[in-house]
Amino acid sequence: MNEIQLLHLVTILKGAGNHRRLRILLLLSQTPHLCLEQIHQCTGSSLPTIAEHVQRLTLAGLVRKRYRGREVEHDLVPLGKKILTLLSALLQG
Repeated sequence: MNEIQLLHLVTILKGAGNHRRLRILLLLSQTPHLCLEQIHQCTGSSLPTIAEHVQRLTLAGLVRKRYRGREVEHDLVPLGKKILTLLSALLQG
């Protein structure tokens, strides 16, 4: 791996490296097209906390935002699905 690939990998791992962000990834894998309010209701965390975590997931390239009028829907991208698969495999060890 070259330096750019290593830095990209670090960004991805940091993006997924939090229990709340992992919960959001799992939620979006089961129920796509959720807005922040819906994620907030499902997780029980505060709305500002959810917004921050979703932003980090988006910057890491694991979640995509889609604007629908005033609402913003969030979905997993293929990389987000791969991360969940990898983490699940690690637990089965």
